[in-house]
Amino acid sequence: MTVILFSAENQLWDTYSELLLDACKAEGIEADITRDADRSDAEFIVYAPNDQLTDFTPYTDCKAVLSLWAGVERIVGNKTLTQPLCRLVDPGLTQGMVEWVTGQVLRHHLGLDMYIHGTKGAWKQVVPPLSSDRPVTILGAGALGAACARSLTNLGFPVTCWSRTPKNLDGIKTVAGMENLNSALENAHILVLLLPLTEETTNLLNDERLAHLPTGAFIINPGRGPLIDDQSLLAMLDTGHVEHATLDVFRVEPLPAEHPYWTHPSVTVTPHIASATRPETAVKSIAANMRRALDGEPLLNLVDRSRGY
Repeated sequence: MTVILFSAENQLWDTYSELLLDACKAEGIEADITRDADRSDAEFIVYAPNDQLTDFTPYTDCKAVLSLWAGVERIVGNKTLTQPLCRLVDPGLTQGMVEWVTGQVLRHHLGLDMYIHGTKGAWKQVVPPLSSDRPVTILGAGALGAACARSLTNLGFPVTCWSRTPKNLDGIKTVAGMENLNSALENAHILVLLLPLTEETTNLLNDERLAHLPTGAFIINPGRGPLIDDQSLLAMLDTGHVEHATLDVFRVEPLPAEHPYWTHPSVTVTPHIASATRPETAVKSIAANMRRALDGEPLLNLVDRSRGY
């Protein structure tokens, strides 16, 4: 019997407990799934940030801590966490992000806001360029960034993926390293942010970096709020250097009612709904990784503690 500790906010237990048990059965894992943090014999911990479990020291038999979320910035710095940590790469989460990003890119590319919000009776014909004439840069070439890049490439957009370390994505232009970030921004008519949050990426888009964008660029951020220096972005929106920002993630969530993003005419706020962990697909990914560990195979989606993701 494989003991699995489910450690997350209480309301998630009802959603996940039966689904996770079924996924384990499908992988041939006879599982005892518990919420009891005193079960130090747990072989796996399925985890989302919560106040009940902050010390991982007692779990000496634990083969892996498996995150329910794609982002691990709230746990990766925990000094007591010495067990292997796996972030979630889930087909449902990925597909949701692809759909949201593709929709927002097309919205800005086609200039739909002008017609959605009305032209006040004016017959205003603005023909958009073809996608081949609208370069898109995606910051982040992980599972989400790569999937979005493939979707947009299939629609004809010239896509550049920037990452901090070299990546090879078939059919997609990639550039790597902080020294090449500004050049990746210079041709970004539409910029999509899909980076993890680390010390290196916090406030990555500041005054200096935003200035490298072409005038009239659009920014789409479904990644992490602190990737952007808010005051720098607001200043660039006020001058028109950035034409519009569609933001799904923020430093403080829910976004405070007094925040200027709510009322700025060139900002669209969505309430962290670009994508989410889909329990029905997430449990399959988690159970499959457990199966690998039990069979002595390398774990998938291991977090590199030195990089923070």
